[in-house]
Amino acid sequence: MRSLNRKIDRFCMDHPRFGVPRLMMFIVIGKIIVWLFCQMDTTMSLVGMLYFHPALFCRGQVWRLFTFALVPDSFSILWFAVALYFYYFIGSSLERAWGAGRFTIYYLSGILFTALYSLVYYWISGVSVLVSSSYLNLSLFFAFATLWPEQRVLLFFFIPVKIKWLAWADAALFALAVVQDVAAGRVGLALVPVVAVGNYLLYCGQWLFDFLRPASVRGRTRQKARTVQFKQAAKKVQAQQKAQGYTRRCEVCGRTDRDYPDLEFRYCSRCAGYHCFCIDHINDHIHFTQ
Repeated sequence: MRSLNRKIDRFCMDHPRFGVPRLMMFIVIGKIIVWLFCQMDTTMSLVGMLYFHPALFCRGQVWRLFTFALVPDSFSILWFAVALYFYYFIGSSLERAWGAGRFTIYYLSGILFTALYSLVYYWISGVSVLVSSSYLNLSLFFAFATLWPEQRVLLFFFIPVKIKWLAWADAALFALAVVQDVAAGRVGLALVPVVAVGNYLLYCGQWLFDFLRPASVRGRTRQKARTVQFKQAAKKVQAQQKAQGYTRRCEVCGRTDRDYPDLEFRYCSRCAGYHCFCIDHINDHIHFTQ
């Protein structure tokens, strides 16, 4: 996971124009448009044309690969409004922290993994599982809570709640959905939340596992990094940097103080060893453990 995230960061740095800026805003607008049309379409035929249906997709209805992300999660105006508020708030926050490129990759991979699972299940069992992006959108809570667990949000616009508690409630909903689908014999649907969680772990698993480690283990790792590994690595890195003509280089994006003299650089005390990051990545990177 750590290696994958570094490659994604490098790709986004090398292709700064990649990604869809304000992606979640466009998704929210699309959901609103579909919801309004559904209020006028009592037969729900429009929604039926947007869901990802593997059998129909294989027959040429390729638009379903992306349009299922626009299907409303609820047709109740209250829950629909609350869901869109949180989707936009959390999605835009993640985009600001990660950048448009990384957030776009995260969301598109979630869409593709969900569609791929539905296709594979159809090819194996012959049963079509209609999927939407509901669990993918809910998995954004996990990513947000991993980065900012103590952040407070207003539940129902007036109840302050820490985002980590909402993430636990979200996890309970995921587990409940799996149990209910398995009990009802809907094995195909039961694994859709698992796919969404898998996409989240792919991008945020390293941060999550670091956060869940006992405090004593985290403390020993940090102390080891500060006393032994940091000093040994510092000499090696400084010698390399002196030979290459710069003194600081970001481990994520590769920018140096020679190419960007006005850019601020910091060293991370949580990483094992001597690792430098630019101001854009000092608070948003996968920590080195060895």
